[in-house]
Amino acid sequence: MVSHKNREAAEDQNHPVKQAVATPKKAATPKPVSVSSKVNVTEPTQLVTVPKGTAITATLGETLATDQNHPGDSFDARLSMPVEIDGKVVIPKGARISGRVVKIKKRELKVALASVVVRGKSYELETNSIRPSDKSQAKANAGGTSAANDKKNKNVTTLAAQTQLTFKLAKAITVPVKG
Repeated sequence: MVSHKNREAAEDQNHPVKQAVATPKKAATPKPVSVSSKVNVTEPTQLVTVPKGTAITATLGETLATDQNHPGDSFDARLSMPVEIDGKVVIPKGARISGRVVKIKKRELKVALASVVVRGKSYELETNSIRPSDKSQAKANAGGTSAANDKKNKNVTTLAAQTQLTFKLAKAITVPVKG
């Protein structure tokens, strides 16, 4: 005796419409898609090498001091002026820069740049290390300090936030440039 469910299953296999449902379909051939002229096409990029010796001027984002920082400490800065090669801006003004404290002694604070972010990607930098001269340091510390503070700060060297420092690349870097 054939049950009602088995009979329906047998009929389903012989019925042409129900067979089509059970038969796997062949992959459809993809249809060509037209590209609208309104679609944003990214500009092609080319790699540009910034040569050794190129000046990079950075504005410190924080104050550094010989009594608070240590060799190896990192600091944030921003590019003060764009870096241009053959008339093209390779590193835009305002690019994020990180630096590091290289050396600290009582009256000596040496810093160098470590990396720059260009179009969302970080690139390692090798620059000379610089320290503020005693003359510029005296100007930076001269603003309205008392005699007690002068004596206390005599052995402390600081680089104030917003100070502009110019470094030179010790090694060329290659970065992408649009257009």
